[in-house]
Amino acid sequence: MTQTATATTFTPPSTSPTRPTLKGSFGMSASTHWLATATAQSVLERGGNAFDAAVAAGFVLHVVEPHLNGPAGDMVALYAPKGRNPRVLMGQGPAPARATISHFANEGLESVPGAGALAAAVPAAVEAWLTLLADQGTWELSDVLEYAIHYAGLGHPIGRQAAAVIETMADHFEQHWPTSAAQWIPLGRVPEAGELIKNGAYANVLRKLVEAGHAAGTREARIHAAREEWKEGFVAKAIVEFARKPHRHSSGSDHSGVIELEDFSRFTVSDESPISLEFRGVTVVKAGFWSQGPVLLQALAILKHFDDDHLDPSTALGAHTIIETLKLAMADRDSYYGDARKVKVDLNVLFSDEYGRQRAAQIAASASTQFRPGTLPGTSPYPPALVSAADHPSVLGAGEPTVRISGETRGDTCHLDVVDRFGNMISATPSGGWLQSSPVIPELGFPLGTRLQMSWLDAGSPSALKPGVRPRTTLSPTLLMREGRTVAALGSPGGDQQDQWQLLYLLRTLVGGYTPQEAIDAPTFHTSALASSFWPRTWNAAGVVVEDRLPQHVIAELRERGHDVTVVNGWSLGRLSTVTLDPETDELGAAANPRGNQGYAAGR
Repeated sequence: MTQTATATTFTPPSTSPTRPTLKGSFGMSASTHWLATATAQSVLERGGNAFDAAVAAGFVLHVVEPHLNGPAGDMVALYAPKGRNPRVLMGQGPAPARATISHFANEGLESVPGAGALAAAVPAAVEAWLTLLADQGTWELSDVLEYAIHYAGLGHPIGRQAAAVIETMADHFEQHWPTSAAQWIPLGRVPEAGELIKNGAYANVLRKLVEAGHAAGTREARIHAAREEWKEGFVAKAIVEFARKPHRHSSGSDHSGVIELEDFSRFTVSDESPISLEFRGVTVVKAGFWSQGPVLLQALAILKHFDDDHLDPSTALGAHTIIETLKLAMADRDSYYGDARKVKVDLNVLFSDEYGRQRAAQIAASASTQFRPGTLPGTSPYPPALVSAADHPSVLGAGEPTVRISGETRGDTCHLDVVDRFGNMISATPSGGWLQSSPVIPELGFPLGTRLQMSWLDAGSPSALKPGVRPRTTLSPTLLMREGRTVAALGSPGGDQQDQWQLLYLLRTLVGGYTPQEAIDAPTFHTSALASSFWPRTWNAAGVVVEDRLPQHVIAELRERGHDVTVVNGWSLGRLSTVTLDPETDELGAAANPRGNQGYAAGR
């Protein structure tokens, strides 16, 4: 993507980027794990398109990053076939029919648990990937799944972070989730980083999905048969039967899940229209208000009303302005976003020029410690319960495995981007179904997800728990368009931080003129002054987490302005990746996050 001229007020990028921004003309892949990137690039080299490549890489991510995503989780993607407008692939399952507020109350719960099958939405990730392959891909399912079957059946070197998560959960597995212990501690000890680890049960699941379509006459019919086997056959039946068994939840009590076979059959992955905003000559494309994607558009709509010297994340003025902007946008997210409530006003007003101007005027020289949603005609903001993080210690397996308030990293979600030589492009963020979310289902090799923890047990909330309704998700991929063409796919894992870190990337590339790798490498930060999307739903009224590579005088001034700053390791926040296409030359590019030494970009 063509970069703008570097703004004179911007802090220059590092002269020593960790990696080059890749350039080429054949195809580019980038993801949070090198094996997924290698898989996607292999598919491109063998004649597949970007969507074939993304699906193959997505199933590999289930295997190689099981602490960050799983087959029974969820996935949101933005994709754009060449010459066509971007679309949203909605892979977020709804609440089961028996998941009611009254049921949770009768179970003695005041909130949806952060771990355990009672918090499971209908699994949607696998169905979403299969839908994409059938509708936009060209490859046979057997060829696409060959990579994941290989790594699950023959093994792959487990990453340092995954091994650390298993070590953290080991006692819990052995005491409460013996099926998880059998899968992840098979030799009676925690696997060491780099040790070969297998998942034969999941390899068999994938083989059975392929076998389900052997008698079908077309590629699409074979994929459809696999999808039906997942939703109505042995997978759904095993999930329902296992979830009925009471097991330990993050509440400290034992419960049974409520998911039934009918929940699988009622749900269908959908293809939706995205929403977008123009910023500095680029159209930023996001999923709708059932995701947190509009937060990025809201933040840009507010920052439009500031000069460039307020938009540099590496200065105190810029960081303060960005943080306060994000707090306003997040307050609107927590008050208005959701799939459960029909309001009398079009929520697109939230990123209109007039609304952005009003919100920009609320930003003062010092940090606000107030929860400040905007006021929209025809509706009232929902006031979520704001609970101090200090009052709720962490519970094993609970919440999204992302960055703690302290900055400690437990892991997070996954992300991948692919662009091919034809100009097809996709940005996908799979998540949920983490190995620490629920007990492993022995016949399947994976656990259920816990996305319902994002729902409120308050009927007045726009994100209230309701049967058949999607919980609001944090998954938030991004596409960029210029001159009518899709020119970039990008995203980052990180729960509530996903759009915050992407905002810094966009400001540095679109305003500061950084290259993609320079922007990814640059020191980052985020605010925790929001109602956390994950159990136990805490907030920190003035909280900011910054990497220690941010200049010390900037950190000092942020504190002087009233921010509660936590300084963490200089290479610990964000796992952003991107692929690009220059509309003038058709040159392709890619960049990936160096943090954690696991994400990579590849291409030629």
